[in-house]
Amino acid sequence: MPLDEAQPVDQSGRRTDELQALVQELNTRLRHHGAVDVLQVALAEITPLSLVSSFGAESVALLHLASMVDRNIPVIFVDTEMLFTQTLVYQQELAERLGLRNLRIVRSGDIAHRDPTGTMHRHDPDGCCALRKTEPLQKALVGSNGWITGRKRYQSGQRAALEHFEIEAQTGRIKVNPLAYWQAGDVADYITENRLPRHPLVAQGYPSIGCAPCTSPVQSGEDARAGRWRNTEKDECGIHFVNGKVVRQGDMK
Repeated sequence: MPLDEAQPVDQSGRRTDELQALVQELNTRLRHHGAVDVLQVALAEITPLSLVSSFGAESVALLHLASMVDRNIPVIFVDTEMLFTQTLVYQQELAERLGLRNLRIVRSGDIAHRDPTGTMHRHDPDGCCALRKTEPLQKALVGSNGWITGRKRYQSGQRAALEHFEIEAQTGRIKVNPLAYWQAGDVADYITENRLPRHPLVAQGYPSIGCAPCTSPVQSGEDARAGRWRNTEKDECGIHFVNGKVVRQGDMK
């Protein structure tokens, strides 16, 4: 059913116009504030709220920030059942090290029926992403009024105007982007300064990490996401949308 300004669109009964006013007010208030302030205000103003993480190349920065604010934040990790073994091990080790108390690992319950041979990624990569990632994530977010992402302005031209808070048109949920204003080197500096563990594949030439069959190393001079769905026109898994259209994402953290 399309969203209607006369209809409540979140669990607290706030309507679309009320949500838009809230988002505008939060963006104005926190325009010059750091990620910790954004997280603290988001947790106070938007409930229930979840953090979605791929435990990928840059994920540790946002996860560390969140753990300092509230280790009970629900952290959703989508296991596509095609991830690198290194990602699964890193996820377990990082969750323990950061003391994440509310980690929720979600998987599709329909893989055996819809992709019994495990080869959908070869002939229908969009369908594979929908089955293994987008659909289970949307189910996991049912009941949430918002979710926290690791998107940043520098990741693509389409994100140049990204704000700390935005409304997801399809669901009415508020998306929170605490790292929106971070620069390209800020994540690496933060990880180094806080002595945080990097995903082991980063040192092997993987600056962006997804499912194993669809991710390859990146050569010097290539775009950071050149190794995702290499030699295809696909460069997006489908989790992030703007105005109903899929937009390029960096690792979702």
